[in-house]
Amino acid sequence: MPYLIDGHNLIPKVGLRLDSPNDELELVAILQDFARIKRQQVEVYFDGAPIGQAGSRKLGTVRAHFVRQGQTADNAIRARLVNMAKDSKNWIVVSSDREVQSAARAHHAQFVSAEEFVKMLKETRNSAPRSNTEEKRLSATEVDEWLEIFRQGRKRLG
Repeated sequence: MPYLIDGHNLIPKVGLRLDSPNDELELVAILQDFARIKRQQVEVYFDGAPIGQAGSRKLGTVRAHFVRQGQTADNAIRARLVNMAKDSKNWIVVSSDREVQSAARAHHAQFVSAEEFVKMLKETRNSAPRSNTEEKRLSATEVDEWLEIFRQGRKRLG
């Protein structure tokens, strides 16, 4: 089953820091491994995107949604569930937020807490076949695109 993930809810649970400038990309890299191994679609939602940086991006095997400031990832996840209509029953929502879990339940989607999902991540990584080749992360082009996005954001903030 594909996953809808509340990104900022999951970041501290996987051992990353919310105040890190690369926390979102680090989580996406973890989710890319998970999506590749499980062969599942993953969408992750992050709120608080500065003006000009909001929007959806396909980052390897993961679709990341950056919700503009003033809006919340919780609301974006709820809206996604509404748009899915009956198809929402085929998705798993990942969040420890009770309101997000309630929305998942109301739309007949399955849900797991961030803590339970971290256990799933670890099990998936441990069960993955080992390869002699280095696993693919973000491409050089994707890294350059992200660096440019963050440079623009710093210029606006500074």
